[in-house]
Amino acid sequence: MQLIGSLTSPFVRKVRIVAAEKFVEYDLVVDIPWNEDSRVSEYNPLGKVPVWVQEDGKTLFDSRVIVEYLENVSPVGHLLPKEARPRIAVKRWEALADGVCDAAALIFMERKRPAAQQNPEWITRQMAKVDAGLKMMSDDLGKQTWCTGDFLSLADIAVGCALGYLEFRFPEIDWRLQHPNLSELFDRLMQRPAFKDTVPVA
Repeated sequence: MQLIGSLTSPFVRKVRIVAAEKFVEYDLVVDIPWNEDSRVSEYNPLGKVPVWVQEDGKTLFDSRVIVEYLENVSPVGHLLPKEARPRIAVKRWEALADGVCDAAALIFMERKRPAAQQNPEWITRQMAKVDAGLKMMSDDLGKQTWCTGDFLSLADIAVGCALGYLEFRFPEIDWRLQHPNLSELFDRLMQRPAFKDTVPVA
């Protein structure tokens, strides 16, 4: 099996961490979708990463689909509850964290455009989503050790990937000072090999 993606994408990182926590073996194929020689569109018509190539050659895309697949194919280290209510709670956290990543990625891409072509109002609007998302994460986490329940779940992994992406791409956002409980969660996650081994690199 193969995972196609970049080393900076928080969505690819989420899949890598889930695979590591569940001891699923695969080959990582680094491919940057916006590079001219990218082959991502051959595997995903939407031209996005991550893409998971199964043993029969069929592909899965969108990180939420891939991590659910990994949860089902490996009995090790359950990251999603079986019961409907707690499972939805975990998926809600994942959607929130992914939404923060989406808004942050849009800001990053907009800032790569020539200064005269950038839309400050668009950037401000996306940054407001990041700030609001962080506040909801912090409020919902409260004094809990983990996002849901008493153990690591996909919720924590998704939030950790979002925080890691902000730390990597937006050092000017002082989320650690604003939300110390998120900082504690992130530091706790970074003690795990799966997080240490997938720190984004330019």
